[in-house]
Amino acid sequence: MNGGPVMGWYWSNCKTWWSQDPFLQEVVRFSLWCRGLTLLMQVVFNLLIPDHSADAFSPPRLEPSMFGDHVVELFFGGLGRWDAEHFLFIAEHGYVYEHNMAFFPLLPLIIGGLARGPLLPLAGLLRLRSRLLISSACLNCVCSTLAAVSLYLLGCVTLQSRRLAFIAALLFCMCPVSIFMSTTYSESLYALATFTGLWQLQKNRTLCGSAFFSFASFARSNGLVNAGFLLYSAVKATVQRKGNCRLVTRTVFGIFFVILPIVLFQGYCYMRSCLESFENDQIPQELLQLALEKGYRVQKESIPAWCSFSIPIAYSHIQNEYWDVGLFRYFKLQQLPNFLLALPVLILSTSAILEYTSSNLELCRTLGLCKVKSKQANGFYGPQVFVHVAHLAALTAFGFLCMHVQVLTRLLFSSCPVLFWFCSHVVHKNEPWIWSLKKCKTIYNPVIQFLIGWTSLQPGTKIILGYFLGYWVIGTALHVNFLPWT
Repeated sequence: MNGGPVMGWYWSNCKTWWSQDPFLQEVVRFSLWCRGLTLLMQVVFNLLIPDHSADAFSPPRLEPSMFGDHVVELFFGGLGRWDAEHFLFIAEHGYVYEHNMAFFPLLPLIIGGLARGPLLPLAGLLRLRSRLLISSACLNCVCSTLAAVSLYLLGCVTLQSRRLAFIAALLFCMCPVSIFMSTTYSESLYALATFTGLWQLQKNRTLCGSAFFSFASFARSNGLVNAGFLLYSAVKATVQRKGNCRLVTRTVFGIFFVILPIVLFQGYCYMRSCLESFENDQIPQELLQLALEKGYRVQKESIPAWCSFSIPIAYSHIQNEYWDVGLFRYFKLQQLPNFLLALPVLILSTSAILEYTSSNLELCRTLGLCKVKSKQANGFYGPQVFVHVAHLAALTAFGFLCMHVQVLTRLLFSSCPVLFWFCSHVVHKNEPWIWSLKKCKTIYNPVIQFLIGWTSLQPGTKIILGYFLGYWVIGTALHVNFLPWT
């Protein structure tokens, strides 16, 4: 499906809902406020704390610096740290080095198009990198806000509770990975595509949901997992005798849409790295010198070994060779601080999974495929939440066992709506007084009210809000100064 009509349809519907739903209006306002506060914090922390000398990718700046570039660096420099350097580099120079191919192309393509298109008139004042930073800041602000909107709409349909969906969306706006929703990472873009795809799938719009899942696969490799939602929906309909040939056809095409971006990108990587007939751009001497100093493999310098594999996939080879990703490979004593960093999200995920499964044993035994009595028809315990709990369990297990465990926090919070639904469920159960407050002309923001009445909150609510706020602030301070928060 073409992306233009899909996003146009999304935007026109959002405008309609905006005029009718005060909860939605507050979600948008709070999201923009949180993004603005994150940008302000990264400026302050970047000025107050000296940058750590990290062993991170740091390519040379080829264009001469102008006065405007110093201003952009002052206000947006913290958005170009760690993996953001890869995305900015790809947007500026393309896939020069082999390990750049671990980063999927949707984000670089969009910010590159913005920097070379709408922001091109600023070329006399700003070099390309500065325009890319501004583009990514604007893009992620919009995407994270629309992701909060999609999470709210998804929650309304799945939970059948606007209040729970409202609190969940507000928590997303100030989630522990807020800095990654603002910096030049693909998390906000991925969250928008995934949450919107899930919302459309929940409304039985399979092909439209698949189109958004396709964008997610173009943004991050774990977008492939979203094909499981399509497959599960088809199997469930078949078991409950609601399936037909039309549903099967839509599901097959939907899964094809999800897989296609990954196949195309891996095909591009193969042609660029393995085919001598493929035309590569001329590489600047400064980038060749960096490759020589750091031992980076330049495209076409030599044919890599993975080209001769029976299934020549660049991504798995790069993750294995450059980042040592694999089963139990991160289980080392020196990585204990990173496991402690991921401990809160592991506890939160495990708590959500156990709370749901222990309350819906019969539903879980049938994998949610059969109609059985659940604890509640709606809310967090509803039967429609099962597939999201299974999704959370699969990603948590894979991330803990196979990935760099410190990445688990941003992986789960940008992929799994059920984490926010569980937190919303706990908060809603602990603080029922929040809905008895007298309404004024504008809608109340429960999160703001919780912070104002902090001393009266239940311990569980304080733990959740403390975790969200603490990781938001501390994560911003560490990430923007090249300290270990990746």
